[in-house]
Amino acid sequence: MSDSKPKKEKKIRPKSKAYAVAHALLAGPIRFFTRIHVHNRENEPLPDTGACLVICNHMVWRDPIILCASLKYRQPHFMAKKELFKVPLLGGIIRAFGAYPVNRGGADVSAIKYTISLLQNGVTVGMFPQGHRYNGVDPRTTKPKQGAAMIALKADVPILPVYIKVKNNKARLFCRKDVYFGKPVTPAEMHYDPEASGEYDRIISELFEKLCALGDDRS
Repeated sequence: MSDSKPKKEKKIRPKSKAYAVAHALLAGPIRFFTRIHVHNRENEPLPDTGACLVICNHMVWRDPIILCASLKYRQPHFMAKKELFKVPLLGGIIRAFGAYPVNRGGADVSAIKYTISLLQNGVTVGMFPQGHRYNGVDPRTTKPKQGAAMIALKADVPILPVYIKVKNNKARLFCRKDVYFGKPVTPAEMHYDPEASGEYDRIISELFEKLCALGDDRS
């Protein structure tokens, strides 16, 4: 007989107090005044289903705010360039809301490892696979970076694709924004083959196409 104990299923880490209060007070007004319309919210994983990695197209610096205002159950934590944490007051505020520093001058291995550890400990993380903002550009013409696929697989968490749709892919503060949630994709559904080359690129390309397709043929 085996003496091993069954592993406890990890659940989502609760929202921080600062985030929970801000979200309760501001998410609704932000959605209303900046014209955010959320679709397929039922695809957002419920609080008792563990962490996930949220990926989204990227147009403007406000996209993390749009994503936070659109998500009901999750507090997505984001990488932010390390220089922001040196700005008085701002650094403390963004850290309180779950941001953490990354060196964008090159591959920041420590930030990648930290992201994986967050996910493994029940924290939801938000990433923009395009790596840069592309306002006014069809996201399908951009190349997503493989980091999100690699991180999700190493952390063994599903990926939740989210698409922000605006007219002509040109985001403005008060333009209508339709936010579409796709169905979470589990690591098993990514069909990762450790013996094949270019797997992370293949997986993120397929996932990003699914993400972009969320906004197809919709008014």
